[in-house]
Amino acid sequence: MAVKPLEDRVLVKPIEAESKTASGIYLPESSKEKPVRGKVTSAGPGKRLENGKRAEMSVKIGDTVVYGKYAGTEVEIKGEKHLILRESELLGVIVG
Repeated sequence: MAVKPLEDRVLVKPIEAESKTASGIYLPESSKEKPVRGKVTSAGPGKRLENGKRAEMSVKIGDTVVYGKYAGTEVEIKGEKHLILRESELLGVIVG
């Protein structure tokens, strides 16, 4: 099953936070924060403008993005959690 987002939406696979600190201490599940980074796995064609053309998406498949802690809608695809977000809910693209 493949999911193709519509309009200006993107499908993001969250990147889980590290379960161990830099000093080697393992964190319990309850202390982990919700992921706010993820990899774009699919993107829609872009928002339709008033002139009928589509706006170009500012992210592409494979980009690592940052989004708000409670942004988007969670969906499960092939047993894995993903988020569907509007392009405007993305806070930035991680470069490098």
